[in-house]
Amino acid sequence: MKKVWRWILSILLLFVIGIGAIAGWAYYGMQPVASSDQAVQIEIKSGTGSATIADKLQQEGLIKSSFLFKGYLKVKSQGSHFQAGVYQFKPGVTYQEIIAKLNAGEVVEKEMIRFTIPEGFTVAQIGVKLAQEGFVDQKSFKELVKTGKGFTGNLVQAIPNSSNLMYTLEGYLFPETYEMKKGSTDQEIIERMLAETQKRLDSIVDLDAKLKQQNLTLNEMMTLASLIEREVVVDSERSKVAGVIYNRLAKDMKLEIDATVQYLLEKPKERLYNSDLRRTDSPYNTYLYAGLPPGPIAAPSMKSIEAALAPESSDYLFYVTKKDGSGEHLFAKTYKEHLNNIEKSKAMAK
Repeated sequence: MKKVWRWILSILLLFVIGIGAIAGWAYYGMQPVASSDQAVQIEIKSGTGSATIADKLQQEGLIKSSFLFKGYLKVKSQGSHFQAGVYQFKPGVTYQEIIAKLNAGEVVEKEMIRFTIPEGFTVAQIGVKLAQEGFVDQKSFKELVKTGKGFTGNLVQAIPNSSNLMYTLEGYLFPETYEMKKGSTDQEIIERMLAETQKRLDSIVDLDAKLKQQNLTLNEMMTLASLIEREVVVDSERSKVAGVIYNRLAKDMKLEIDATVQYLLEKPKERLYNSDLRRTDSPYNTYLYAGLPPGPIAAPSMKSIEAALAPESSDYLFYVTKKDGSGEHLFAKTYKEHLNNIEKSKAMAK
């Protein structure tokens, strides 16, 4: 009988020792790994299960045992709310700290790029600027804005499919300051600017009704707005210049806007001569062809878009820039008045 009890006691002792060893192993295995200031990044993709996450944590040296971490999650009813993203942990974090971060979605903030597109820039100018800043490949960017291939949405669909367009997306990349993820592709950058244009147009109350009232398509309105953008410096004159353009269109007069000729030149000139105005044969040249150009010649601001939709009513048919540095214009109803204004303008420069 004594032998039986000894055997039983031996078994119990071994059992207790075994339980203690297991508990000790579990306790040790659940303790944080050795601390380090060298942070470790791990990416949790959408749909990744907690078991796979545990394995990844062990592989990256952030926990000692994925088996114990999985058991801990099960006992604590955790792991079902972990969020996808890129996380950064320093070795030495506890289970609780890891779980809290994964639950809260405290992901690493992605490095961002920031760039500004000035009002009145052409897509060529935008491409040069972004290439100089290291955000796009100029050749690739130019090809994308020229063809418009790969871009969808109502805005792009409103652009006519015309071989006369120099750049399909000209005028539709909104002038604004942007923040995007570092490494964004040329296409993603263009899509972001197109989306901003759509957003701004959507903010205009009764846009369709206003277009119908002016008997304009969206592309014609954006074209008109781009002319205003390149012609006007003083905000108070935007609607007035818009009115002049409407008046000339109504009378089937050539618009004769210098900015449309400048658009055709490889390098803009400080001063255009008659030879420049007449020799550049293109549907964009409003000295040779009546009506609006085939498309915008620059990225218009909201002020110019609003002016295109609400022109100031007048009998003016002409305007000339004052040569006094103010950027303002002299307006005229007749060609004779216009010639007088040209002389007045010249006198201001003396």
